[in-house]
Amino acid sequence: MKFLKALTVASMLVLAPVAAAPVLAANVVETAQSAGTFNTLIAAATAAGLAETLATTADITVFAPTDAAFAALPAGTVDDLLKPENKDKLIAILTAHVVGSKIAAADIAEGTTEVQTLNPAVKLKVTKDAMGVTVALSNSAKVTAADVAADNGVIHVIDAVLLP
Repeated sequence: MKFLKALTVASMLVLAPVAAAPVLAANVVETAQSAGTFNTLIAAATAAGLAETLATTADITVFAPTDAAFAALPAGTVDDLLKPENKDKLIAILTAHVVGSKIAAADIAEGTTEVQTLNPAVKLKVTKDAMGVTVALSNSAKVTAADVAADNGVIHVIDAVLLP
């Protein structure tokens, strides 16, 4: 009888559902890295000393240009921006792509709204209409994928690098 009781308890332990280990969400930088289409953005953020800030700042929105968007810049532009002597210019460009609050696509009102970026001198013009969402500075970019979730914010993929 003791043997059957022990066997029953043992089988219950073996068949009991195992608690899953908690899944750690990825921050904005990790999310961008795992996508595989933001290598230039990550390299630029690292060169500018902003990768850690993007990884740890809570509730941010990143309008993230793809590698193709960086490749569309005039030849030599990216290489020039990555030089140490151009770090301030690179920081100004990158911080113009980041808003200090979490903005989901559903939160964007129809029409045009200005939002302050992490670059204190730059406000983005965000336009939502029947064609989708665009963001603009001296040039504009179309949001090609919205609401890529990260544990510290959201990424909206854009098709151009915004230039202040």
